[in-house]
Amino acid sequence: MNAVGSRLGEPASPWRMRLVPILSVMIASSLPLMLPIIASSPVVPPLGLIFFLCWQLLRTEMWPVWIGLPLGLWDDLFSGQPIGSAVGLWTLASLAIHYSSERIYWRGFFHDWAIAAALIALVQTVGALIAHPGAGIGRMIILIGPQIIISALLVPLIMRMTGGFDNFRLKRR
Repeated sequence: MNAVGSRLGEPASPWRMRLVPILSVMIASSLPLMLPIIASSPVVPPLGLIFFLCWQLLRTEMWPVWIGLPLGLWDDLFSGQPIGSAVGLWTLASLAIHYSSERIYWRGFFHDWAIAAALIALVQTVGALIAHPGAGIGRMIILIGPQIIISALLVPLIMRMTGGFDNFRLKRR
């Protein structure tokens, strides 16, 4: 074995362990601004929220519950939502995932998908009602329904990507 190679039991890089999850959520939150899509209704899924939920479901113990505060603020800056809406909603979603992980002793892929889809629908609906307080909930559901459906269908793909990022994060130097 060469002197440069990794050894058994050697831990992964602490920087990579901390930064990969946070940077993946931050880049995903800012990605919709880089896409050249012009639409009259919300169509682009909230990628930052989906990555955030997938990381929370994959590694519940990795982040403290308050991680929704800074990551939600970052998302608010890029999404155009009123400042503080994602801060509060992401923190509540994080609390819900931590609460459910303490109550559900065994979770499978479909459980995680259902939890993520329900939280996406809830966060998007409440966020739309915060952004447009005069509109009715029925009108908001019709307006953001396609975005919620697309987001829910993207959860398995993003969960897979999150797993790949997690393997890279845990890889030895």
